Amino acid sequence: MAKVCKGASFGVDTPRPKVETKHPIGKLVRNSFVHSSRNLRTGQLRSKSFTAIQLRIALVAAMSFLLVIPRLTAREKNKGEYGAGLIVNVPFPEKEVIQVVEEVAQNGIVRGTKEYNKDQYITGAESVPSTHVFPEWKEGGKVFYKVRFKAIDPRNFKDGGDVGTLAVRYIVQPQGDTHSVLRINAVYVEDFRRISHPSDGSVEGAEYKDIHDRLDRVELMKAEAEEAAKTNAAVRAQATSSQAPAVAGQQVAPEPTPVTPVADQTESAPPATGSEIPETVEQQVRDLRRQVERTVKAPGAPLKSAPFHTATNLQVMPTGSEVLIVISTPYWVGVETHDGQHGWMLRDDLEQIP
Repeated sequence: MAKVCKGASFGVDTPRPKVETKHPIGKLVRNSFVHSSRNLRTGQLRSKSFTAIQLRIALVAAMSFLLVIPRLTAREKNKGEYGAGLIVNVPFPEKEVIQVVEEVAQNGIVRGTKEYNKDQYITGAESVPSTHVFPEWKEGGKVFYKVRFKAIDPRNFKDGGDVGTLAVRYIVQPQGDTHSVLRINAVYVEDFRRISHPSDGSVEGAEYKDIHDRLDRVELMKAEAEEAAKTNAAVRAQATSSQAPAVAGQQVAPEPTPVTPVADQTESAPPATGSEIPETVEQQVRDLRRQVERTVKAPGAPLKSAPFHTATNLQVMPTGSEVLIVISTPYWVGVETHDGQHGWMLRDDLEQIP
């Protein structure tokens, strides 16, 4: 008798049941294989992405480095320029340079720097005989100092800040009879920390330009004054030569003239006498004097060494003193006194000779 299997059916195809591995080791092996495959694919993607990011970072870093190198080089170069100061050979004699530098040291202005953006320069500076900001100068020459106390973070000084003392030093040294050496240094020292900040050269350059412009103006005015003096001398010589024949004609007796009929005398005009010529020449001299001679108004006025209010006084001209104008400008006139001294006076301090 044939055996019949339990659960079997004849003539019907039943699906084969799915066989699963129920052993724990088999599950572990299969899961490990699946996770390994997934991690491998993910790792490859992450590796490619990480490599791209690294490449971009390296490229940006290289470009940044190339851009920063010139700036660092320029910055190092600028560092070397701080505190160098200015030394220049000036084609003017020492006396003239000292006179102009003294005027600049007393003008109360420090050029080439400012406290606020709206300013052009720093005002309120003082001329002092010495300052602790600079060490004592022992190499000869004439030294001037201009100091601005309580300056607030002046521009163009290395790492400047806070409130402190701004000082400019001028040194004039002779170099032969016609040249001079001019040294200019500027420094800023904080009041609280006592830290010294050297200038980048802007103050020295601006102060020298002011000095150079003043020297050029003085030289131009001197040349014009010499030319005017020559012109006045020529006019005086011409006036003197015009008077000489007239005076000589008055001293010599007139020659006898032939007798003419009365009718002829009445018809002809009377001959010109020599007395009319001196009167004309004297009038010309008076006109010239009114043009070039002036008297000092009360209560007197100073005779300046240059056409600036800060220029030194050569002397004080008393009221009524007469001076000769050798050069004229809108506000100042170059004059010569009776004793031959030349100088400058304000036009408003003089009046015409009555």
